[in-house]
Amino acid sequence: MRDFGDIICGRNSVLEAIRSGNTVDKVLIVKGNNSGPINTIIRECKKNKIIIEFSEKQILDGICDESKHQGVVAYVSPYQYVEVEDILDNAKKKGEDAFIILLDEIEDPHNLGAIIRTANMCGAHGVIIPKRRAARLTSVVAKTSAGAINYTPVAKVTNISKTIEELKEQGLWFVCGDMSGDLMYSHNLTGPIGLVIGNEGSGVSPNIVKKCDFVAAIPTFGDIDSLNASVSCGVLSYEIVRQRMNAT
Repeated sequence: MRDFGDIICGRNSVLEAIRSGNTVDKVLIVKGNNSGPINTIIRECKKNKIIIEFSEKQILDGICDESKHQGVVAYVSPYQYVEVEDILDNAKKKGEDAFIILLDEIEDPHNLGAIIRTANMCGAHGVIIPKRRAARLTSVVAKTSAGAINYTPVAKVTNISKTIEELKEQGLWFVCGDMSGDLMYSHNLTGPIGLVIGNEGSGVSPNIVKKCDFVAAIPTFGDIDSLNASVSCGVLSYEIVRQRMNAT
């Protein structure tokens, strides 16, 4: 399902969009910018026969904030959501136990982008988000993901709880992050697994917590009571990675 056509701002995001094979229609570059990263983008554009326009800085400022565009803006075709089965097929093609990150109403696009970036780096096979009351794929998400959005499949489903039930039938176990659970080190997080990360304010909803096989708490020693959603996702994801590596 195609969801949006958009612009991408920033050197790394534009470069990764080109290299991933995403359809980039046109790239705008500030006149006179001859830095190394910009020259790399120009070479990639020429290699992929992408239109380049050299424009005044004020034009790019009008499209993106100066701090965001870093001298380059790309017009891209819509990002494409996949089906949940596509994520499972991704794991099968790699000969790996499925590792899926499910987001329970993550609303901040910066958090979504950061989680997609983490998913890519830790080897997760895809991310699942709900259709309603949640951030969707936008240019902000693309930039925050540092290009990972071009490589990490994202599925959008009507009901996260039902999706968990369906994935359980295909052999996945589920763990959610919540401070009420046992320490993450005490759980066996190897094998096919889904990691559920909750809303920035309210956490994982009670009905979804009940669907999970494990509730994992991150050890904390500070004066506040919680971590940012994307940071929590990173910590729990790499505990899964650690256990998988030790199990091989």
